[in-house]
Amino acid sequence: MIAQSLMDITLASPLLGGLSPQTFMRRHWQKKPLLVRQAIPGGTALVSRAQLFAMAGHDEVESRLIVQHEGGWRLRHGPFARGAFPPLKQPAWTLLVQGLDLHLPAARALLDRFRFVPEARLDDVMLSYATDRGGVGPHLDSYDVFLLQAQGQRRWRIGRVPQPALVPDVPLKILSAFEPEHDWLLEPGDMLYLPPGWGHDGIAQGECMTCSIGFRASSRDELAREVLQRLLDAADADTPSPLYRDAQQPATDAPGRIPPALQAFAAAAVARTLRDANGLACALGEVLSEPKRGIWFEPSAPVAGDAQANGFAVRLDQRSRAIYDDAHVYINGESFRTAGRDARLMRRLADRRALSASEVHALSSEARALLHTWLDDGWLQLDDDETTGGS
Repeated sequence: MIAQSLMDITLASPLLGGLSPQTFMRRHWQKKPLLVRQAIPGGTALVSRAQLFAMAGHDEVESRLIVQHEGGWRLRHGPFARGAFPPLKQPAWTLLVQGLDLHLPAARALLDRFRFVPEARLDDVMLSYATDRGGVGPHLDSYDVFLLQAQGQRRWRIGRVPQPALVPDVPLKILSAFEPEHDWLLEPGDMLYLPPGWGHDGIAQGECMTCSIGFRASSRDELAREVLQRLLDAADADTPSPLYRDAQQPATDAPGRIPPALQAFAAAAVARTLRDANGLACALGEVLSEPKRGIWFEPSAPVAGDAQANGFAVRLDQRSRAIYDDAHVYINGESFRTAGRDARLMRRLADRRALSASEVHALSSEARALLHTWLDDGWLQLDDDETTGGS
């Protein structure tokens, strides 16, 4: 696998209907939908139906089965035995399989086509298999999504939802009042972008598969909790901090009242933690690079002796998340301080998801040792197609 070339965000892209990524982000991202005919001509066969069903039987793969029937909706969570699926001729059922990019190189390659959006926002590729009239009902998403028709046809109705209300007593978040503004039939290769908050209802026209390329969108409170927890976890328990002292505390006839001095001491302690800009940035990077729950890495093949001497190329494992800021590189929930040439090359690894042999050779001995650790952890893989190539 050769390192990805950096995307020219100013060039027109068929994936975005002739818009450049720069123009798409300015006109449409989080603003308004975009329908692209033949974004990927003819669609994309990431996986066969039989392979998808088999994936849904694995413990490490997140999957859901949704069946619509006369009495309403039924939702089940995987893993599923092959006999758990309804007959293929039965209409109105859907299998959703999350995180295909964690397991299929082709799905990871599809996700990489959307890296004009920051890596910290990329989430995953979900594949929806549906029999005729299958769907999940009209609903809202709190995140941006590209809906790529992989095989077959699906009719999408979309519209704004000023006052969202849900149908009660069903296992899905189905809108009780949905008035579509657009109605489109998507053929294989067609793609629909939807910003958060747009109601949409996709109904299969015959058997079909649809890829959903989704983006992470943490709520303010959720992100605050995760970052603050990282800050607390990173506190050095071996370094003593000042204890609360109240030598001037007078006798009190209201022992249940919290002393104002103790309130001020606590407030100052919290404010001191939040004033640590470097600690906050580091905690955020670790949170954003944390891999999906349930992901396990297998150690990579050891570096052969001739490769040690002549140089070796590496690529990020498809499950690894790598991002950076001005001072650190973050990978899979851990942070590493970098500077100078090492920083430039480690950032290139995050941007291109690979380093050539000459680039690895240019790293300091400390940085190369870190790569060896990441290979041992399975976070990196040796790049068999390029062992001595240049940058």
